[in-house]
Amino acid sequence: MLGVGFLCPLVIALFLQPSERGYGTHQQLGLPPCSFEMLFGRPCPSCGSTTAFACVVRGCWRDALRANAGGALLAVLCALVGPWLLASSASGRWLLWVPSGPRVALIMAGIATIMVIGWVVRLCGG
Repeated sequence: MLGVGFLCPLVIALFLQPSERGYGTHQQLGLPPCSFEMLFGRPCPSCGSTTAFACVVRGCWRDALRANAGGALLAVLCALVGPWLLASSASGRWLLWVPSGPRVALIMAGIATIMVIGWVVRLCGG
């Protein structure tokens, strides 16, 4: 089930048109605009992630990285981890790599750090 869970966002992203603004693609799902942006007038660290997913599934790497580098990496992670989890489940054993809490935490912290760095760059007008 976890493998399917990692692949679902990618399947959904196939049906979304990436926003030309670089963020706001999630509104095609009926979700409201970013609350952080509405309150503070600035995008949040995860703004652009849905756009990045929609770009990754189309192979538009530059646009994905421009929308949100952390979101783009998360999309790639989903594309790799989903099939790996399904194959590991089908075989009854971990294939290629045995996940551990510290390793997974390090990967997620790295992606979060990249999101925050990208956010700071956007706030500074970069």
